[in-house]
Amino acid sequence: MIPRTISAAAAALLLAACLVACSGAPDEAVSPTPKAPAPTPEASVQPVETEIPEPPAAEPACDTIVSEGTVKVLTDAGWTFEEKEFVIGDVTLDDGLLCFWADYSVASDHGQLYGWSEITAENAARAQSSLLSSGWLREDGPEGVYITEDPQYAMGVDEDGYGMTYLFGDGWVKFADTRQSLLLVGWSG
Repeated sequence: MIPRTISAAAAALLLAACLVACSGAPDEAVSPTPKAPAPTPEASVQPVETEIPEPPAAEPACDTIVSEGTVKVLTDAGWTFEEKEFVIGDVTLDDGLLCFWADYSVASDHGQLYGWSEITAENAARAQSSLLSSGWLREDGPEGVYITEDPQYAMGVDEDGYGMTYLFGDGWVKFADTRQSLLLVGWSG
């Protein structure tokens, strides 16, 4: 037991010596040195490189209504798009477009659907009514009104169980083959 007591005392003494050595001299022994005034920073005029955003395309197109990253992933996979008429129930959206992205070099039903259009309040109400009468489901969200196909009849669903989904906003409608994929539709009109 005595060697531990001596070791502990030695460690405490060594710690005290280190603290005294690091603390410097007392304030009375230090003569104050006048500080020079801090230099006034000079204004510097140097060009700042800023990225100027690209203006949006004049018209929505299949490669502009979805994010650039989505277009890159799809085209890198060898996919291209076909533009289709955007029809919701009995409402034809002449100024909108529905895009079916797929690898058209092989026979397959595998692809991605994205759509966007301006829509009047009257046509939005008609389109929603038509979808609801066909068994689609409505959910209100902060972004707008979601109308989703009944998941028991969906060909494919996202991880939350949503298949094809329309999102109706103020003067516009988006469409994707799953609700999560609506996040990829970024046209702002």
